[in-house]
Amino acid sequence: MREKHQKVIVVLPAYNAEATLARTIAEIPLDFVDELVLVDDKSRDGTISAAAALSKNISKPLTIHPHAENRGYGGNQKTCYRLALEHGADIVVMLHPDYQYDPRLIKYFVEFIRDGYFDVMLGSRVRSRAETLAGGMPFYKYLANRFLTLWYNFVTGYNLSEWHTGLRAYRRGVLEAIPYEKFSNDFVFDTEMLFAIAGHAFRIGDIPVPCRYFKEASSINIGRSICYGLAGMWQSFKYLGGRVTGGFRK
Repeated sequence: MREKHQKVIVVLPAYNAEATLARTIAEIPLDFVDELVLVDDKSRDGTISAAAALSKNISKPLTIHPHAENRGYGGNQKTCYRLALEHGADIVVMLHPDYQYDPRLIKYFVEFIRDGYFDVMLGSRVRSRAETLAGGMPFYKYLANRFLTLWYNFVTGYNLSEWHTGLRAYRRGVLEAIPYEKFSNDFVFDTEMLFAIAGHAFRIGDIPVPCRYFKEASSINIGRSICYGLAGMWQSFKYLGGRVTGGFRK
């Protein structure tokens, strides 16, 4: 019996992505995708007009949803996932439109979830230290990435190669089970998502993706990075407390 088609939607949480949006969308393997959803978080550049122009030249529907006010990185993703579920997605791929991640790898994320191997897929920028640094990741970010990933793996019992990636894919049931609307609107949203996913014992897979840092790619400064790291540590302690009290049981 032939398996029912699983609808794949790529969501693009955009903020000042005018310079990189065309390159990002051009490399999305549309044979594996049914629809794209771009949520613009009150960009100061021409992201919306660039997206509108691109939507006329691609073979799959591109929904453009502008925020009336800036809601932050996490707030943007909340809208992305809500719209994807409303549009009937069975698999949701979250891709930063800043071209830091290689969109061509989306097909592998989709296949691993579609074929039932994993519920969540992550793209890891850390295959080796030399390769990651050659890709432009600042050394202090590399060190923080390694330390936090090691600690989070210890806390959860998982063995993920990176907890901070912006290329992720989710089976629909994951987004329906996780109370992501309650999470932060800031960058720690991604960390909260993974702790909640670990708490529900979903199957997480990861594959290596090239690391690309360049002028137009989004990146938070050292001050925001420290705040992000501290917020993530707080989430790890909350997770530990929940395991003790039963708050993270499946």
